[in-house]
Amino acid sequence: MATLAKLLSILALVPAFAPAQDNTLTDEEKKAGWKLLFDGKTTEQWRGWKKDKFPDGWKAIEGALVREKGGGDILTIEQFDNFEFATDWKVAAGGNSGIMYRVAESESAPYLTGPECQVLDDAKHPDGKNPKTSSGSLYAVYEPSKVVVKPAGEWNRAKIVCNGKKIEHWLNGEKIVDCEVGSEDWNKRVAASKWKGAAKYAQLAKGHIDLQDHGDRVEFKNIKIREIK
Repeated sequence: MATLAKLLSILALVPAFAPAQDNTLTDEEKKAGWKLLFDGKTTEQWRGWKKDKFPDGWKAIEGALVREKGGGDILTIEQFDNFEFATDWKVAAGGNSGIMYRVAESESAPYLTGPECQVLDDAKHPDGKNPKTSSGSLYAVYEPSKVVVKPAGEWNRAKIVCNGKKIEHWLNGEKIVDCEVGSEDWNKRVAASKWKGAAKYAQLAKGHIDLQDHGDRVEFKNIKIREIK
């Protein structure tokens, strides 16, 4: 008992490790080629969908990029082809949003070119009842292999990997979607989906990252990308 008490007293003197600061990169991430798309304060790397300015309805609030009062989708000014994209997100109760990638502005909506990683409150939004439209899904095409989403109001950590025609969705440390554009399985699923008549859906090798305004409050932080050479 005395030994345990002594050990506990020693541990009490050891300073706790501070968590990594939001919206920053570690030295290891910098060496690996990661770069920030949001510094927690400014929105200079983003603009509105088919706009030359950033919409007023999105704000940088307490270190998060927040869809607060509308304004439409926002997208990165820069375009990317092969990459790892990562962000933390949370939605309000019943909330719906999404992360689209390889998006062009040639069509009437971002989702007609860019596949979407669904961002959702599975418990309270109707889309949560269908696995193919639940959180982390490749929206309307591939359902997540397991349910790992956290409740509304809690932060989820997402990662999207695009390398050539290969796509992966990760959520909270788990790979939940792994597919290949143009494969037999892909073509079969798309033909049976709402994208059947969208000729440019998932056909672009390069495009913008798009954060969706679906009418609900959603927050993003630690938004970063690493290009795959």
